[in-house]
Amino acid sequence: MRIQEWPAAERPREKLLQRGAARLSDAELLAIFLGSGLAGQDAVATARNLLAAHGPLRRLLDRSAAELMRLPGLGPARACQLLAALELGHRHLAADLERGAALSDPLSAGRYFCQRLRHRPHEVFAALFLDNRHRALAFEELFQGTVDAAEVHPREVVRRAMTHNAAALIIGHNHPSGCSEPSAADRAITVRLKQALELVDVRLLDHFVVGDGPPVSLASRGWM
Repeated sequence: MRIQEWPAAERPREKLLQRGAARLSDAELLAIFLGSGLAGQDAVATARNLLAAHGPLRRLLDRSAAELMRLPGLGPARACQLLAALELGHRHLAADLERGAALSDPLSAGRYFCQRLRHRPHEVFAALFLDNRHRALAFEELFQGTVDAAEVHPREVVRRAMTHNAAALIIGHNHPSGCSEPSAADRAITVRLKQALELVDVRLLDHFVVGDGPPVSLASRGWM
């Protein structure tokens, strides 16, 4: 049965319009991009097969354009559409921070670190520098490590904060393993950085650890 023959409430596009995009499954969202499926399959079935063989969704969308276009049911045009949609989502999340709006919701910073760092194959330590009204001044990737560690130098973090004339900053790093639980080393470097920044009157507001799922805030754990 073609999707057009499904009950209206179950068709991905109609379901999105009636219930909102958040109510659709990964396969249904992907099917909307595909438009049609492989021979003998509808778009939802093709999307399910793509996710089963090459997913989950994050792993599928982390692929390069060259990799995506080789997957069954995609090709150059659809690969471009997927990557463009992904980038639109990234820019939407970053828009408030990058246009200098005050950071009123700390969780928005966590989402920003996720979209900047989650796809990285190695550990990356970054900082979001803020002015005294908590408006974004700059985002910088400061240190890169192996798949399980990044060497962080407090002196360099302080130097970059002074360069940007920052009054505060939020730091974050990714765990390529996918586990976002902060390690003892993560907690220790947070304390060292906070102490070093206090010497130059710069506040460390939070440290986010990015893995699969929502980022973990050390401030929310009471570890700042």
